[in-house]
Parts: sequence; C-alpha cells; structure tokens
Amino acid sequence: MTAPPSLPSSSPSSTIAWPTPARADAFAAWLAAVGGRHGLVAASLRPASSDASFRRYFRVDRSDGSLVVMDAPPPQEDVRPFVHVAGLIAVAGLHAPRVLEADVDHGFLLLDDLGNELYLDALKDAQARDDNARADALMRDAIVALVRWQGHVPGAALPPYDDALLRRELALFPEWCVARECGVAWSSAETAIWSAACDQLVASALAQPQLAVHRDWMPRNLMVTRPNPGILDFQDAVCGAIAYDVASLLRDAFISWDEEREIDWAVRYWQAARKSDLPVGDDFGEFWRSLEWSGLQRHLKVLGIFCRLKHRDAKPGYSADLPRFFAYAHKVASRYVALRPLGRLIEPLMGASRIEAFH
Repeated sequence: MTAPPSLPSSSPSSTIAWPTPARADAFAAWLAAVGGRHGLVAASLRPASSDASFRRYFRVDRSDGSLVVMDAPPPQEDVRPFVHVAGLIAVAGLHAPRVLEADVDHGFLLLDDLGNELYLDALKDAQARDDNARADALMRDAIVALVRWQGHVPGAALPPYDDALLRRELALFPEWCVARECGVAWSSAETAIWSAACDQLVASALAQPQLAVHRDWMPRNLMVTRPNPGILDFQDAVCGAIAYDVASLLRDAFISWDEEREIDWAVRYWQAARKSDLPVGDDFGEFWRSLEWSGLQRHLKVLGIFCRLKHRDAKPGYSADLPRFFAYAHKVASRYVALRPLGRLIEPLMGASRIEAFH
C-alpha cells in the first residue's frame, strides 16, 4: 500500500498525512492565511484527536495558549451544520468551541481549545477510585447544561428527528450487527418481530415532546472546563424526543453505572427540567419509560454503527463495547412486555454468558 502524501518537509505539518497533494496544499494555504490573523505558531501543529467519522483534529499554539483545527474532508463531511449549531449554542449561553475561522468549501475550521480533560476520563478515574462525590458533581453539571441546552437551543432551527431518520438508524442493526457481525439471517417471522419493535420504538420517540437533541450527549463529548462542561461533537443535533439525550448521558458507550445511580441522576434531571418548565410531565415513572425506550432505540443504532465501523471503515476498536450495548438493549427489552419478543430475538446474538455478565 502506498503511503498517503504529506506536506513538504519544510511545512509545519510535515508529519501529518493527507489523502491527496491537493488537499495538503489547500490546508497549507489556509493555515498560512488564518495563522497570521490569530498569531498561530505554525510549527507547533500536531495531531490532537480523531473520532468515528472522517473528521480529525489538530492542536496549534499561539502566544496565549492553543487553538484547535478541524479537518472535515468533503464530500464525506460537511462543516456547515457544525458552524450553525455552534452559533445556536453561543446564543444559548453554553460553553462550546467558537468557530474563529471557517473554510466550508474545503472543510477546515479554527476553533477554541477546550483542553484535554474528557468527562469520560474524569468519570472513569472517579469510578476507579470510588469517588462518588466527584462523579456526582460532574454528572450534575452535565444535567444542568443539558436542561439549558433543551430550554435555550431552538429545536425549530434544527432538522427533525422524524420517522424516516429514526428508521434509518434502526436499520443499521440488522444490516451491520445481525448480518455482518453475527452472520445471522433472520427468518420472515423474526423479521416481523423486528419490524413490530421498530414501530413501537419510533412511535414512542415521536410521541414525546420534541426539542433540541444533541444526539451524542455523552461523556466522550463533554469536556471538564470552566464553565463546566464544554460541549463537543454537536453537528448532528436535531429536534427530537426530550428523553434521548438523558439516555445518552446515563447509559454511555464507554462507561456504565448501576441502575440506582442512573435513576438518581434521571430524577435530578427530571426535577431540574420541571423547574425550567420543560415538558417532562408530572409522572417520573412515565418519563423513565420514555428514557429507556429512547435509550433502546439509540443502543440498537449504535450496535449497528460500531459494527459498520469495524467492517466498512476498518475501525475495529469500537466493537469491544458491543457487549455493553447488548446488555443495555436486552435489559430494557426484557423489562417491558411489549418489547420482550425483541429481547428474545437478540439473545442468540449476544450469548447467555454475556447476558449474565452485564446484568
């Protein structure tokens, strides 16, 4: 395999590989232009992180700290939604990276740097040290910010989390997890069970109050900052079910909590939301059911996405967390009579030992 081209050795980003010389040249020209306006030390450019998409991030120094560059190559990525939602977040008074420079045609953004401490790392550290006070403080900050997000980011300014999108997401599970990862072909009866479960989950999501949904309000996308938290990865925000982001926070891809703590934080969210006049209803039990069903839709989607990352995008690392998501999905499906056929459908995919290990 031929190595991807890098910039010339005299370039400040000579250690960063680019898919084509044209993109390398476009980036070098853009960095030179914005660097002068922001006092960037071009020679300090270095990789910062990447994610499950085609986006990647670089960090670059200036005299009073550092900034972050997003590289989001078209046509795989479109930075315009990120720029749009960043503006909504700023007006809402929340803490997220400001877009300081944007080349939307090439997919280059210059952003504020929110630091290096992910919520996920801080929470894992607190969990390892049995520091419940630290974990609780972080989660309460995330809940306060979420309530503000839901109350101040206008859902009408975002694409709808509608029937079509919900079903496209759910369809990832049979295509990539069932067929590709597990090598299973469902019978017509099993497919009918799946279709009925999808109908119920979609109906539950659409029946909930619809407002701004981050779509990945999870510890990996929150930063420990001042003010806390910093919010990342918001470009896929939509207008959808009120319980979705709470489920994302409490039942995460990379860290799990016992249900007692999940319920405690969910109650705190519900109480804060009611005080802020968000439409969560007067019955916490009903809200908890909505949260669980929204979480189940999300977890089935993520099972499909993680398997797609492995089989299509050559990113197998995410599949290590498949058992966590199977456990989330099986627990919820088994709890509600209407969803128990779905629970029985997914059991052969996860194995009885995994069911016991993660319950």
